[in-house]
Amino acid sequence: MKQESAAQNTPPASPSPSPHPQDDSDPQALWIFGYGSLVWRPDFAYSDSRVGFVRGYSRRFWQGDTFHRGSDKMPGRVVTLLEDCEGCTWGVVYQVRGEQVNEALKYLNVREAVLGGYDTKEVTFYPQDSPDQPLKALAYVATPQNPGYLGPAPEKAIATQILACRGFSGHNLEYLLRLADFMQLCGPQAQDEHLAAIVDAVGTMLPCFCPTEQALALV
Repeated sequence: MKQESAAQNTPPASPSPSPHPQDDSDPQALWIFGYGSLVWRPDFAYSDSRVGFVRGYSRRFWQGDTFHRGSDKMPGRVVTLLEDCEGCTWGVVYQVRGEQVNEALKYLNVREAVLGGYDTKEVTFYPQDSPDQPLKALAYVATPQNPGYLGPAPEKAIATQILACRGFSGHNLEYLLRLADFMQLCGPQAQDEHLAAIVDAVGTMLPCFCPTEQALALV
């Protein structure tokens, strides 16, 4: 499968990460990286947010979801990060401080770990407006070892599965379209060929399909 290209004019690789992802200017702050539903629905209090990217990872619809976007009988498809030396994944970091830290981690432990099967990993995040000032951030990543992991599949097969699934948070198609809308907002330098191929595959299956707010209203 073809990997996404790195963002244009991205900075060189950063030094090895420190054990604790913190904002060096504020030792009490924690940055949390969202690359899936967190980009439009964090659902926790935060002090700051920034759009940007992490290097060395590609986003893939390889994680099964039996709660938020699917069911036990029909698991939905949601994204995880795949280690890829040439990859670049765009998303949003949220800064939590003080009491926000424990509240956010408590909430995300249920949403991402207990219900989603995700583990935590430290990543280096490059803000879109200041890529020369990277941040250490916490990311939730679904590894092949978790029971919900579905792994690779042709984009057309993934699109078919997405069109068929719905969970407590809504239709799986909504998840796909909102993520595609976010990528458009980031500009032409934000590339995700895997995501784009799935959106195109959906378009071939739905007559007059258009990934807009009107399409979102249908799901």
